[in-house]
Amino acid sequence: MLFIPLPFVVSLLLLILFVAVIRRDTETAANRPFLALILVSALQSILSGLHWGYDVKAIMFITPVTAAFIPPLTYLGVCQLVGKNRPKALSRQAVHLLPAIIVLGCMATQRSAIDIVLILTFLGYAAAILLLMRHGTDALRLAPFDGATSTYHAILFAALALTLSAILDTLIFLDFLWKDGRLAVQVITIGNLGTLIILAIAAGIASSSHVPDETPETAPQPKLAEDKETILALQALMEERHVYRDPDLNLDRLSRKLTMPSRQISTAINRMTGKNVSQYVNEYRIGEACSLLAETTTPVTEIMFEVGFQTKSNFNREFRRVTDMSPLEWRKKQTIPNSRL
Repeated sequence: MLFIPLPFVVSLLLLILFVAVIRRDTETAANRPFLALILVSALQSILSGLHWGYDVKAIMFITPVTAAFIPPLTYLGVCQLVGKNRPKALSRQAVHLLPAIIVLGCMATQRSAIDIVLILTFLGYAAAILLLMRHGTDALRLAPFDGATSTYHAILFAALALTLSAILDTLIFLDFLWKDGRLAVQVITIGNLGTLIILAIAAGIASSSHVPDETPETAPQPKLAEDKETILALQALMEERHVYRDPDLNLDRLSRKLTMPSRQISTAINRMTGKNVSQYVNEYRIGEACSLLAETTTPVTEIMFEVGFQTKSNFNREFRRVTDMSPLEWRKKQTIPNSRL
């Protein structure tokens, strides 16, 4: 009977995830680093299966190099959502090839240093991602407000997966050092494959926040408006033009509509309301949804799309956050008093 190692099954699942993300992104700008990350994770899983399932020794010269691409691709995918991958910066992105180049150099000169290089690479990029996300969902300037929370959590899971991979690589390194690698197969099969799955799924979720094809953000104005003026301008934009109905609205687009720097907008909202930008915009969406639920018989799903949400899970989560009840519970509560009149 043909033996099919678990890594091959994992790689097949990752390829299915890749196809699903490609089909979802046919009409929008895809997050290419995240797509590449899913493919590299699938390749890494295949190489692991060949090495540990069929004892193909030559694979051990390839897997460290492919592994060195995983942290930079994760970081570049996050940068695209944060808005740091501008065309003028593309020439500087070659620096992210450095980990793979260093690994290649170690293979030719000092193979024992490869594990240390990979561990430091994974930990370094995990820290860099967490640094990018230090402002929470407001850091995702190019992610639609509708899915900003799930995208933010997916990115945190990706950083966690990089950290976990570094810890597992450390355990494997110590296992070979002290016990001649007797536990390496179990750690790699269960641990590393698990982190590859977490990383790839996180990339698939995060890549659902698409980058709009728009011109770069204008330079900040020499004089910044006061927080109160910013909020008043925002309120006018929401109440008069109903821009929150745009399902692809994000901090970058909001910045263009107000001709204000994105950081000024997020800072003003934080200081004046104690909320992040995603919560601020979604509360306008929920406010209109509440009115439509109370005043019309329009189905909940239609209302969800009309006010700017794209997924039922995000709509229900935000609705419950604002009202402490589900949309159907809200509608029922509004109709009961009217039925008594």
